[in-house]
Amino acid sequence: MRPTPAAWLLLVPGGLLLGGLMVAPLGLLALESLREFVGGRVGGQADRPLTLANYRELLNPAYALYFWETFRIGALVSLLALIFAFPIAYVAARTPRRGLRKGILGLLIAMLFLSVVARLYAILMAYGPTGPLKGIAELLGTTASSTAFAELQVMVGLLHFVLPIVALTLIGTVQNINPRLEEAAMALGAPRWRAVTGVVLPLAVPGLLSAFLIAFAMCISNFVVPLILGRGVVLFVSNLMYIRFSEIANFPSGAAIGIIMLVLSFGIVFGLTAVIRRLWPAVGGTR
Repeated sequence: MRPTPAAWLLLVPGGLLLGGLMVAPLGLLALESLREFVGGRVGGQADRPLTLANYRELLNPAYALYFWETFRIGALVSLLALIFAFPIAYVAARTPRRGLRKGILGLLIAMLFLSVVARLYAILMAYGPTGPLKGIAELLGTTASSTAFAELQVMVGLLHFVLPIVALTLIGTVQNINPRLEEAAMALGAPRWRAVTGVVLPLAVPGLLSAFLIAFAMCISNFVVPLILGRGVVLFVSNLMYIRFSEIANFPSGAAIGIIMLVLSFGIVFGLTAVIRRLWPAVGGTR
C-alpha cells in the first residue's frame, strides 16, 4: 500500500529537521574535507582550492591502525555485550518473580542515569596502577601500566557503557517470542538450555542484530572512554578527529577522517545486515 499525499505531508517537518540538523552539516563537512589546509585559517574560506590531499594522507598505514583498533575493539565489546546481556534480558523477560524483574530493570536504568565520567574514573581507580584490583594485570601476564592493560580497561569501560542499553533492547526481543514454543520444546524432552539455544536464540536474531549494531555504533563513536581509560596509548578515530579539529586546527584533515569513518561505518553496517539476512531470511521480513 502506497503512502497517501497526506502521509507524505506528515513527513515534511521531520524531513526538514533531519536535513537541517544532519544532512546539511554533513554536506559542509564533506566540502571542508576537500579544502586545502592553510595554517591559521579555520573553515569558511571558499577561496581555498579543492584537493584530495586530505584523503591521500589517510592512505598512510598509521591511520589504518587507528581505524582497525576502533572497529576491532568496538566489534569485540559489542559481541561481549550480547553474550552478557542476553541472559540478563532472558531472566528479566521470563521470570515469574515480579520483584526480581523490577530489580533487574531498576539496576539497568540506574546505570544509564549514573554519570559516564564517574563510572570511568571509578574503573580507573579500581584497575589503575595504584588501584586495589591492579593484581588482575599480573594474573594476565602484564602490568597495570602496559598498553595491553589499557586496552582491557577501555573494553571494560565500553562494556559498562553499552551493556545496560543492549540488555534493555533484548528484553523486548525476548518478550515478543511466544514462551509456549519453549514449553513445547521442553515437553518433547529438551532441557531448558536446549530450548533457549534452539528456539529462542534463532527467533531473537533480528533483535540481536539490532542490539549489536546499536552497541557497535556507540563504541566506535565513543570519545570519552578511550580518552580517560586509554591513557594516551589507546586512541579511537574520534580522538584523532578531536586532535585534528581542536589541537592543531586542521579542519580539512579532521573532516576527511570523519567522512571516511562515516563511509566505513555504513559499509560495515549494511554489509553485516546483508550477511545476516542471507543466513536468516526472517531478518529481512520473509519467512
